[in-house]
Amino acid sequence: MSYAQNMYALSLDQAEALIKATGHHRTVLLQGHMGTGKSTLLTTLATDLPNHIPCYFDCTTKDLGDITLPNIKVNQDVPYVTYATNEELGAHEDKPIILMIDEFGKANPAVKNALLRLILERKIGSYTLHKDSIVFATTNLGSEGVGDLLPAHARNRITVVETKKPDAMSWVEWGISNGVDHTILGWVKDNPQTMQDFRDVPNPDDNQYIFHPQAVDRAAFCTPRSLHAASDILKNRNGLDDDTLTAALMGTIGTRAAMDFMAFLKLADQLPSLESIKNDPANATVPTVASATCMVVFRALATIERDWVDAWMTYMQRLDKEAQGLFANGVRAKKYNPQKQSMVMGNKQFTQWAMDNNYMFAADKV
Repeated sequence: MSYAQNMYALSLDQAEALIKATGHHRTVLLQGHMGTGKSTLLTTLATDLPNHIPCYFDCTTKDLGDITLPNIKVNQDVPYVTYATNEELGAHEDKPIILMIDEFGKANPAVKNALLRLILERKIGSYTLHKDSIVFATTNLGSEGVGDLLPAHARNRITVVETKKPDAMSWVEWGISNGVDHTILGWVKDNPQTMQDFRDVPNPDDNQYIFHPQAVDRAAFCTPRSLHAASDILKNRNGLDDDTLTAALMGTIGTRAAMDFMAFLKLADQLPSLESIKNDPANATVPTVASATCMVVFRALATIERDWVDAWMTYMQRLDKEAQGLFANGVRAKKYNPQKQSMVMGNKQFTQWAMDNNYMFAADKV
């Protein structure tokens, strides 16, 4: 990948805009790191385009018979053949669809060639997609060594763009509004190398958190997807001893990351309970370690409700100025929950605090 191409790698928001603009007449192929959220675009597009029917086709599990099957019919004693199309491709719908062809680079040659007609002509078998249908595809970076390099004739028929890994704070911002465990968010904020591009790490030992094609024995590693999975484990860890939890995390985000995270998790013992903040904000425990303070802020951003905004504002003003700025910028972040944003920014105590501390809004942007 050249420097220029790398420089113009798109965020998922930019990729979504491109698909909306061009996907109804030319297929966009998103090529990016594994586990970075490319597959979530179908859900996002379906939400933004409610008149379109979302359809998902996973190339890793399909062969040619999953695209079309011969259907023998008889007309006046004369047999003839039509082709029935897999409903996952959406060709049976008399409505516009959003078709995501996932892991296109991993499709076997026969499937790939069959899909090219759909990609180019919006036709499959005897069916033609609705004229307003959108088609896009995803694949991983060929440089990751996972067999995703596409032949030249295929690349020439589609628009290929690279999607970039989110940086750590962008992912934290997303995680706050998507239920990611606050301890994972705090750890990622403290360890931005979890989101590093392996192409910037010539020696794989310099970053043992991430996938690297030269680290062949690294069975698990940190990606946005695996960190989200680790969050799910943490939310359901009741009944798991430390050894079991460590083993589960090692198999999800990798050995080094799991060991370091377990050490970080001990900071959670310093966190005040939500009940203590709600009921006695003037006396609830204030963490003495910056990382633990971040976890308190992230937890508040994710869980705050109208009935304890006042209590939180009382407690928050006992935290250091950086933590206060972290909360304020989190509330103002583009991807923050709009209902919670309106609720907090409409609170009288927050409004007064914001007027008194306006300079802090640029302090530590989430």
